[in-house]
Amino acid sequence: MLELKAETLTAETFAPFGDVIDARTADWFPINAGRTRRHHDLAQVETLGEGARTLISVFVSQPVTLPLELDFLERHPLGSQAFMPLHEERFVVVVAPPGDEIDPAEVRAFVTDGRQGVNYRAGIWHAIQSVLEREGEFLVVDRGGEGNNCDEYPLSIQVVL
Repeated sequence: MLELKAETLTAETFAPFGDVIDARTADWFPINAGRTRRHHDLAQVETLGEGARTLISVFVSQPVTLPLELDFLERHPLGSQAFMPLHEERFVVVVAPPGDEIDPAEVRAFVTDGRQGVNYRAGIWHAIQSVLEREGEFLVVDRGGEGNNCDEYPLSIQVVL
């Protein structure tokens, strides 16, 4: 079993896998007669393939227990997938670089601070939604349309904080 200690999530450490979505560290400009700060273009949404379209969904996830035991990672080869907590839910992020095989030495784990979201690039291996402490609601932006956009890779992983 691969054992991982979750790292603090930062834009720099997560960059090989996608984007950290965090308005606190992003530039902004005023809109709506100055009443609103727009934190613009925080993640690159990818929708690949013919007939692709962008989906916006809300996921409601039950909390996991620690240590987190995982049996597989998944990837979405035809599009990115973004998760943004709606109520400051902390969650565990497990990722591996794209490719047909997963090298256990390249698997990483992160823990968010509850105000950070992530955007997995197309093809990045990642764990299923793993919210901590309490039920979580997440705004999810990903790809819809034709084609198989979910692969699974069996891998036994244990994550601790």
